[in-house]
Amino acid sequence: MKLLKKVKKDMSDTRKVIIIGTGPAGYTAALYTARANLKPLVFAGPEPGGQLTLTTLVENYPGFSEGVMGPELMNQMQMQAEKFGTEIIHDAVTKVNFNVHPFEVFVSEKKYSAETIIISTGASAKWMGLESERQLRGHGVSSCATCDGAFFRNQEVIVVGGGDTAMEDANFLTKFASKVTIVHRRDSLRASKIMQERTFKNPKIAFVWDSAIEQVHDTAKRTVTGVTLRNLKTNARTELRCDGVFVAIGHQPNTEIFKGQIEVDEIGYVKLKQRTMTNIAGVFAAGDVVDHYYRQAVTAAGMGCMAAIDVERYLEAKHG
Repeated sequence: MKLLKKVKKDMSDTRKVIIIGTGPAGYTAALYTARANLKPLVFAGPEPGGQLTLTTLVENYPGFSEGVMGPELMNQMQMQAEKFGTEIIHDAVTKVNFNVHPFEVFVSEKKYSAETIIISTGASAKWMGLESERQLRGHGVSSCATCDGAFFRNQEVIVVGGGDTAMEDANFLTKFASKVTIVHRRDSLRASKIMQERTFKNPKIAFVWDSAIEQVHDTAKRTVTGVTLRNLKTNARTELRCDGVFVAIGHQPNTEIFKGQIEVDEIGYVKLKQRTMTNIAGVFAAGDVVDHYYRQAVTAAGMGCMAAIDVERYLEAKHG
């Protein structure tokens, strides 16, 4: 692990733990560290509650037999963490310094210090960039087939993308949808050969090549009824009826402010050395900011619990 320069300062203003980011990972980490009497400080960031605040009904989070609305689930998690003493600041961290200890966290020019850090900034889905897409997120437009596929039983859906994620999503969606159409910008897939073969063999899956979605309909009705496609080679436009659009063109981990401070992989996901520990002793990470495989609310919450326990044991070992 990287050795840190110790800074002599008044420790009375130094927090035991600062959690950067919310969502299921951040709120669960806050709950556990608060109940351990560590008085966590949480920076909620630009999207308090993370991607679940952009969804509607969540049916796959344990404990809710009738499902729960995504924003309501995040609100309940926040209130539960605050009940045990979590302090939440609704600002975004602009800079960190993990090269000194205590660690330094900045919101513009204001500096906060902490003995430990939990990073739970998540990952943001990459979108097509359409205004109609933005308006219909959670109303037929989704970036998570696992989360929302069951809402489209016996309906026709579109998957946008050409990589492994798009193929995995398309095959998964055939468990529910009557037809899945993959729309791809090129005339060949980027996905691995095995995923391509599996997808081509699936009788429920069709392809539209060399095309991009230009418009998602119908924003006035607040539900997806179809799309306008544009062929990128001929510029010809066609209409395709569908009940849902799944955007599977990748995710971007929210780690820009941490680059050069901790180790990240070639995409930007935080690398873990052991359990939830990063390469910096005292800096931990949890949730979608490290997990590009599962990307589920329940797995993020589980990692938030793990990070909190790792922080508690780290501080116990340090202070005795």
